[in-house]
Amino acid sequence: MTRFAVIAASVAVVAAACGGSKSDDKKDASGGSGGALTGRGPITLATGKDTSGNLQNLVNTWNQQHPKEQARIIELPEDADAQRQQMVQNAQTKSNAYSVLNLDVVNTAEFAANRWIAQLPKDQFDLSKFLPAAVKTGEYRNNLYAAPWKTDSGLLYYRKDQLDKAGIKEPPKTWAEMQQDCSKIKGFNCYAGQFEKYEGLTVNFSEAVNSAGGQVVDDSGKPNVNTPQAKQGLDFLVNGFKSGMIPKEAISFKEEESRRAFEKGNLLFYRQWPYAYALSNKKGDSKVVDKFAVAPLPGLNGPGAPTLGGHNLAISQFAPNKATALDFIKYLTSEQTERANLIASSEAPTLASLYDDPELQKKFPYLPTLKASLLNAKPRPQVVRYNDVTTAIEEAAYSALTGKSTTDQALADLQNKLGQLITP
Repeated sequence: MTRFAVIAASVAVVAAACGGSKSDDKKDASGGSGGALTGRGPITLATGKDTSGNLQNLVNTWNQQHPKEQARIIELPEDADAQRQQMVQNAQTKSNAYSVLNLDVVNTAEFAANRWIAQLPKDQFDLSKFLPAAVKTGEYRNNLYAAPWKTDSGLLYYRKDQLDKAGIKEPPKTWAEMQQDCSKIKGFNCYAGQFEKYEGLTVNFSEAVNSAGGQVVDDSGKPNVNTPQAKQGLDFLVNGFKSGMIPKEAISFKEEESRRAFEKGNLLFYRQWPYAYALSNKKGDSKVVDKFAVAPLPGLNGPGAPTLGGHNLAISQFAPNKATALDFIKYLTSEQTERANLIASSEAPTLASLYDDPELQKKFPYLPTLKASLLNAKPRPQVVRYNDVTTAIEEAAYSALTGKSTTDQALADLQNKLGQLITP
């Protein structure tokens, strides 16, 4: 989702061939076979629409290096739900049309549990070099099923020019500080996020709960939303609407609606993915060019816990040429390729070292802030029936935000619903 600059780049790297380790031949925890990944030849990459414009460049470089193991992009719909649906249909028919799947981070558990993707050999990836939170999104029952490729995390966008005028030296670290800052600066709505009843509401709800010290699903995999911490998080949003801290129109905000409100100069603070940074700094329609900055999201008692986004690469269980597919994934997630892709597309990499590179920081000054956000990010519930779970969260949160239920009732109902949907 991250888009900040477009600079042409190409990369050449040859990944080493590899097979599964001895332990990979054993049955994994999900009951699927984690056998050796064998077979060489042409492969496909099933992915959503490439809005970066750079993916084909990466594939072209691979193809130049591997004339007998060509990769071909199969572009799926732009909508994330439609992408998942096509991948599910492909897997249910045991089609071999897709070799490598570009999976949303929330889909790993579903695809692994249904044995639609192959277990990846951990010893073929130096996972210590990747952002820990990104690695976790590719795991299911302590086994690796998808390699971290692109990541994302929520950030606080704020009007730095207005804070400077008010003598406020740094962005808020807590919700209370943010409200205090808003009280000192007139002429703006205080805060907004994405509160329409869709996946973005699950993201914002999860961030509020986690930023208050709670968990939507605990470490053992059990629903955990009927708690004082979850109530504090949801109350922050509900009371924000009641008090006017969050404008009423934000109940219909998705990513683009909130971005446009900020760019029109209507918001002092708002929560957004990094992709909006370049768009809001683009001269023309935006009224906030060179007037804003980004910071980690605030929380109840300190910096908050943003929701993790991004995409991982998995191998279809039904694909031939799995050895080639594995090497292709290693190529796309290598340091050379991720660095080149960052320069060319500004998509957030999963390798931690790239965020500390002085040359990259000079080109992309937001990288240290983004890394801090990513290191504190929390994944959405990693559950097999994720689509049902996110629908339940959206309905409960929206009911509370619109005043159709109290926060206590919404959370009690959600706890009950999630208990029916989630099996640890």
